[in-house]
Amino acid sequence: MRCPKCHHTSSKVIDSRPSEETDTIRRRRECLSCGYRFNTYERIEKLPLLVIKRDNVREEFNRDKLLRGIIRSAEKRPIQLEAMNKLVDSIEEKIRESGKQEIPSEVIGEMVMERLFELDEVAYIRFASVYREFQSREMFMKELETMVDKYRAETDSNSKGDLS
Repeated sequence: MRCPKCHHTSSKVIDSRPSEETDTIRRRRECLSCGYRFNTYERIEKLPLLVIKRDNVREEFNRDKLLRGIIRSAEKRPIQLEAMNKLVDSIEEKIRESGKQEIPSEVIGEMVMERLFELDEVAYIRFASVYREFQSREMFMKELETMVDKYRAETDSNSKGDLS
């Protein structure tokens, strides 16, 4: 690190701590030549994630855009913003853990629907209707039937465990 006063290239770190900003570390340094003290900030570099849209166009992953879609589907529902933020965080974390830099939008949509189904069924149906582009009443009814089947399967597996 170059000293801002004498431009010497050697310094020592006196103190390190996380900054108020996320993913940033503030370091207090001292120049080994002139003794001048100064601060530096280091940010953890995250590789950009690219989303492959249905038309094969690639765009950078935008968590705010994803959150807006979830908020829209959960409008007038008893879901706190904190829960929606956690949902988006968990999806972004899962994508980053995969190690892939490009991910199809369909995969993200399925991840959202899986988590929304657990969070709020009405928000799930709203999101699914836009995501899956329901064109008819039959498509909507088919999705509702799938939900009912999932609910029955969960209920059956839970009641079998209660036979103690």
